[in-house]
Amino acid sequence: MRIAVIDLGTNTCNLLIAENAPPSFKILHQSKQLVRLGDDKIKLNEISSEATQRVIQSFELHKRIMQRFEVDKIRVIGTSAVRTAANKIHFLSDVGEETGLLIKVVSGEKEAELIFKGVLLAFQELTTASVILDIGGGSNELIFANKKEMLWKESQPTGMARVINHFNLSDPITSAEVLLLKEYFLSAHQNAFQQSKETPVQMLIGCSGAFDTICDMIDQVEPGEKQRTTQVIPLNDFYRVYKILLGSTREQRLTMKGMDMVRVDLIVPAVILIETLISEMDIKKITQTDFALREGVLFDMFYSKTTSK
Repeated sequence: MRIAVIDLGTNTCNLLIAENAPPSFKILHQSKQLVRLGDDKIKLNEISSEATQRVIQSFELHKRIMQRFEVDKIRVIGTSAVRTAANKIHFLSDVGEETGLLIKVVSGEKEAELIFKGVLLAFQELTTASVILDIGGGSNELIFANKKEMLWKESQPTGMARVINHFNLSDPITSAEVLLLKEYFLSAHQNAFQQSKETPVQMLIGCSGAFDTICDMIDQVEPGEKQRTTQVIPLNDFYRVYKILLGSTREQRLTMKGMDMVRVDLIVPAVILIETLISEMDIKKITQTDFALREGVLFDMFYSKTTSK
């Protein structure tokens, strides 16, 4: 059986195609399209007509790829930008009528659960108490876990597209703005920081997105060139990249080796969030993984008896 998962995020629309290969699955194709659901209308919790057209075009392209791979089942997931949009019903109707693809909008809690399932596919079992962080354009998910158990989870609408639309950040960012963002993240995720006192963690597991870009910059490879199930990010390498990014202009980031063009504007607040977790939670180790929401959806579709059709 071949399954396709379309993950409609706030910045990108991602396609993953896999086939059943017990005890796991084999990934056949991965690609993404920039859709920018989180354009300037995200301030109003709306999806613009321009963004709707970008999604329709992306879906049509993904459909052609899925036809080529003769996919048996398709699951389309909508996350933060869709679930918070005031014009959500109109958007879903327009996209469905134009493309024939129905978007299943998941709650923040369900998104966190799926991310955790995806992470477990990469690690099989967590050998130490860890905090999992998925940085999105619309929301951030934080999950505390140990071994094969999810201990605590949250999803907050504090994604990087929302941040850069809310804060008028300088180019390059100033020291005062760095402190402002740290305070913002500390306040918005105060429950997670409180949880870290009750459930001390030593490892930060970073899912995709900004963590991919950090690894690509460390490894000096082009975005998408290197696929990683897991990769350790030494703390000194993280802080080296962190300092480079905080001191950079947008124009400089455009020329950096490993910089994904999708993240040129989003990467600076993202690494500030990561550094806030490291310092406040006393993190000793960072590990990146390519596995997250999409892999969690695949797991549900292949192996869960309760998955809805």
